[in-house]
Amino acid sequence: MPLSLLFSLILLFAALSFLLTRARAAAGRPPSSPVYYGSLAALAAALPPILLIAFWLGFESFLLQTEAERALKTIMSERPASELQMIADSLLSGQKGGFFAKPELIGLSETMAERRGASRFLLSLFALLFAAAGGALAWRSLRVSFPARFYAEKALRLLMFAAAAIGLFITAGIFLSLIFETLRFFQLVSLDEFFFGTKWSPQTALREGQVGASGAFGALPLFGGTFLITAIAIAIAGPIGLFSAIHTAEYASPSLRSVAKPLLEILAGIPTVVYGFFAALTVAPFIRDAASFFGLQASSESALAAGLVMGIMIIPFISSLSDDVIASVPDDLRAASYALGATKSETIKRVLLPAALPGILGAFLLAISRAIGETMIVVMAAGLAAKLTANPLDAVTTVTAQIVALLVGDQSFDSAKTLAAFALGFTLFLMTLSLNAIALAQARRYRRRAP
Repeated sequence: MPLSLLFSLILLFAALSFLLTRARAAAGRPPSSPVYYGSLAALAAALPPILLIAFWLGFESFLLQTEAERALKTIMSERPASELQMIADSLLSGQKGGFFAKPELIGLSETMAERRGASRFLLSLFALLFAAAGGALAWRSLRVSFPARFYAEKALRLLMFAAAAIGLFITAGIFLSLIFETLRFFQLVSLDEFFFGTKWSPQTALREGQVGASGAFGALPLFGGTFLITAIAIAIAGPIGLFSAIHTAEYASPSLRSVAKPLLEILAGIPTVVYGFFAALTVAPFIRDAASFFGLQASSESALAAGLVMGIMIIPFISSLSDDVIASVPDDLRAASYALGATKSETIKRVLLPAALPGILGAFLLAISRAIGETMIVVMAAGLAAKLTANPLDAVTTVTAQIVALLVGDQSFDSAKTLAAFALGFTLFLMTLSLNAIALAQARRYRRRAP
């Protein structure tokens, strides 16, 4: 049974349990609202099968992957373990062609498909049984004298705690997966070469003795390009976003604000590939022609073109969030400032902006993180040339663009070329985390000093 149909049936059981239990509770004189009885019955019908599905799918994937790799070691014993793992992933995902033209691999693929089908049939059977049993048990046991409101609110608190815990576990999983692969990379490449090397050419030899494939993993040009494009973007988006936020929050009429703010926020909904086309086809040629007019030499793909368009893209992040923060400052502060004889501009500069500074810092941090993580605009407007330069008219690349380039296609995670993507990602993760920590510390420090 498809998982979508299975989840639909589970939700149907939960809805029936809710309606029947609520009707039964409403027929009496319950101490709590009948909705609480129905909610507990719906949770009893939906939660156990959903947990069963989550654990079942995890164990199913692990067991099938282990069995497929064990069988492949017998069929293709001459191939390395990393390649066998990649073939097993493709085999379990149902891909055909290539290696799978071999009769023994076709038979193994069919065997894995049959076992997955049998596993999904048993999963569907047990999940539906759990849903029906949970709903029926709740319908019988939730008597009118049962304090349903207390247990429903307690269950809701547990669900919210579980949601928060899932987010923390996912973050920890991302961190651990990055750090393990990063440590493997630094066993092949030294820290000194990675952080202080000025040449980036992540090539690895496909055969022994191959010429020109020794590889160079100096990431300094990548971080330099990332900082250069991000600095240009923030130099464009920062003043425009903040000044537009001040205008819409303090100077604009309500009718103008209701029109201007949504129009600015439309920029956030435009796909980044559209910005990339705009940068490559309009902005980059304009910059090249303008530089030529003034006697300067500009590349057809430049950091300035990517930074300008990226700055336009992140204006809504600064403008909308700063507008909300400034507008949420209590009116008592405005009234007190006006009562002391301050003008509107003095009130904004000396009262509103200091009071809203933590939120404004958060808006700038979000915009910086968005700029650092952007890939499509960089690929289309700045190129993939790893060059350490401070000239915005030169072609550069960024960390995220190189991560994409390193991980395109089927990869075996046992070479420095592929593992370099994890080292770049982990370094970028630490950098953004440090920026967030510094900004939070400064905001807390300023809040303590503010009158």
